[in-house]
Amino acid sequence: MHFSTVDYVIFVVLLVASAGIGLYYAFSGGRQRTTQEFLLADRSMRCLPVSLSLLATFQSAVAILGAPSEIYTHGTQYWFLGCSYFLGLLIPAHVFIPVFYRLRLSSAYQYLELRFSKSVRICGTVTFIFQMVIYMGVVLYAPALALNAVTGFDLWGAVLAMGLVCTLYTALGGLKAVIWTDVFQTIVMFAGQLAVIVVGTHQAGGIAEVWRKAQNGSRISGLDLNPDPLERHTFWTLGVGGIFLMLALYGVNQAQVQRYLSSRTEKEAIMSCYAVFPCQQIVLTLGCLMGLVMYARYGEESPLDKGYVKSNDQMVLYFVMDVLRDLPGLPGLFVACLFSGALSTISSAFNSLATVTMEDLIKPHVRPMTEARATLLSKMLALAYGLVCLAMAYIASLMGSVLQAALSIFGMVGGPLLGLFCLGMFFPWANSTGALVGLVSGLVMAFWIGIGSFVSRMSASVPPVINATVIPDVGNMTTAVMTTLITPKPRPSGVQALYSLSYMWYSAHNSATVVVVGLLVSFLTGPWKEKELNPGTIYPVFGNLLFFLPQRYREKLCCVTPLEDNSKGLDHQPYQMAQKESNGVAYTKEEEKLREEEGEKITAQPTCNLAHTVHETAL
Repeated sequence: MHFSTVDYVIFVVLLVASAGIGLYYAFSGGRQRTTQEFLLADRSMRCLPVSLSLLATFQSAVAILGAPSEIYTHGTQYWFLGCSYFLGLLIPAHVFIPVFYRLRLSSAYQYLELRFSKSVRICGTVTFIFQMVIYMGVVLYAPALALNAVTGFDLWGAVLAMGLVCTLYTALGGLKAVIWTDVFQTIVMFAGQLAVIVVGTHQAGGIAEVWRKAQNGSRISGLDLNPDPLERHTFWTLGVGGIFLMLALYGVNQAQVQRYLSSRTEKEAIMSCYAVFPCQQIVLTLGCLMGLVMYARYGEESPLDKGYVKSNDQMVLYFVMDVLRDLPGLPGLFVACLFSGALSTISSAFNSLATVTMEDLIKPHVRPMTEARATLLSKMLALAYGLVCLAMAYIASLMGSVLQAALSIFGMVGGPLLGLFCLGMFFPWANSTGALVGLVSGLVMAFWIGIGSFVSRMSASVPPVINATVIPDVGNMTTAVMTTLITPKPRPSGVQALYSLSYMWYSAHNSATVVVVGLLVSFLTGPWKEKELNPGTIYPVFGNLLFFLPQRYREKLCCVTPLEDNSKGLDHQPYQMAQKESNGVAYTKEEEKLREEEGEKITAQPTCNLAHTVHETAL
């Protein structure tokens, strides 16, 4: 199976169009001359492009290849992940976005300094950088490897082309280019998947025939209400455990927070989060349909069993080339769809990494610099991370069987970071010592369970069993862990039970570890009181839940200050463009005008909603 000239042309058009969008924004508008425009798109983005970019950011090529394989192998139980999307997007829309947006942050990790201390902020930033650097190399290399294995498409040619084009438009066009290329790439992703489903369904004899074959093959799953957390996929692991996975992605991940902060108003940021919900359901449904069409075509005689491919992620590409072999151009469209997933993910990684490095590691610790120099440095950082991504892709090529473990690191680290933000946002008593110890405990627990389960499965000596296969489990864009062999076995106990925990519970378990340990340490070392904290850094979740208690009891529980008191009504007003001094202090246009008129420096007391961006200054 090989590509035709038309397929290569479509692939090249994708790269050229993506680069063209980046160049357009590099030389139009403000021409990316300020860090505000380069890193936050001048906080001028509308709801629709932001929502499609939110969708594309973690709809990676790994997910496009993984979801249909999952459905083909295990049935439609995975579709119940869609039940977690509702709360997984509603909570970020009404809890995390209001807090981040009203504090006028550039980086999510600025919040950690406002709430705790500079050391907590640096630890959070370093953890995020580690997470994204590991992830972006694998996300670029894995689809190129699958493509090469099935079609003979040049492996390093594809990796270099994607990496360099992505680096080009991210470094030149900034966040605005990243968001608009995400929009274009989302459309390509939908088109590629739809083409395969429509043609495959037609060849299988229609959607009714596809459904009949899937039912006969026991691939249509019912509602599994088994509460056992060791079961890989049940309604509870997918519908409840998936909520924490979604919160780690859409609540506190810098790549997504940056998109919320680029919105014109808080209302548009919230609406973009709502708009992602139906899009996510469509993406999940397309993946499930493709898996069912694959089953209708191959039945139990999978290309993997016959030796045509070596792993599950290659199976989807084999199916695509098999179905579309007589239709020149359509295989190229699906490959463009596949690499659109990779492009949208790694471009978001470059931009978010450049932002946190600039805002959290450089600006607070170097002497004041001009806006032009800060912008140039931000562009150089995006370029540097692009080159790091290519290096990580090369390292990924040397990993072999460790590739899936490297992918799962993304999921391992997301849980502790979610726990850190929840600890700060919902529990006024938590102090910085508790936050640091909690984060370290969460990371230790995450790597212990993640790596321990991987090693125990690789080292387990299991006798050969008929039809037993090792299946890479790409549950979604954040995790990929090796499942156990499909053999009847006794229920594990002790440490083995911990290693057998469903990967869908990783995020919930690790974030809960951070919160519990963080609170225990905080109470032992002296809890903080709400009145001692920076206003606007606590979301009054207990105040809302315990509304029936008298005021004096709620005051003792530190849950009386509503978030709205700190917003001064700005939640429905457009963002007033702030000019940022080189030391990090932000002023509105009105304050700048006052400075010019009075000829004196405004220092200590900006209004409450802006005051806390000054916390990154070196006092």
